Amino acid sequence: MEGGPEALSKQEFTIGGFLLGYDTGVISRALLYICEDFVEVDKKLWLQEAIGAIIGGAVGGWINDRLGRKISILGAYIIFFLGTIVMAIAPAPWVLIVGKILVDFGVGITSMTFSLYISEASPTAIRGAFVCINGLLITFGQFLSYVINLAFTKIPGTWSWMLGVARFSTVVQFILMLTLLRRWLYN
Repeated sequence: MEGGPEALSKQEFTIGGFLLGYDTGVISRALLYICEDFVEVDKKLWLQEAIGAIIGGAVGGWINDRLGRKISILGAYIIFFLGTIVMAIAPAPWVLIVGKILVDFGVGITSMTFSLYISEASPTAIRGAFVCINGLLITFGQFLSYVINLAFTKIPGTWSWMLGVARFSTVVQFILMLTLLRRWLYN
């Protein structure tokens, strides 16, 4: 075993929750501006729902079993990053939907994988604290998405900026994930 409980840091176990929170928070406000730019989205409710679809969690377990937790999370971050770029430059609703599906796929895998990772790799004495911190980071991600949405409300390309900003936190989280130590079934 590499190090003891003192070698663990909160960042290692909880950064995944932030992406889930940011993704769920940012789309709620961005959708208002998307409807202004793309009339067909405003008229067709199913397009709005498709933009908010989540599919990654459904296959996350299989991916985790095949690739392991760390590789799954890193891959999910790459998919998320690509999705944010696609959404930020979307010239049409169908491109936006493709980007959102990529983002949600990455978020679904990450949120599922981090829950597994926390339960398998954290010492039992502090496992509950890590789960709570993960939950707080989901809420913090939602809060920060609202602040970012507010900051870009009066800027041209509003929804593009709102959705594109997430790629910066993804890069930071990707780098932090590379520093994770490999621990399994820590009791």
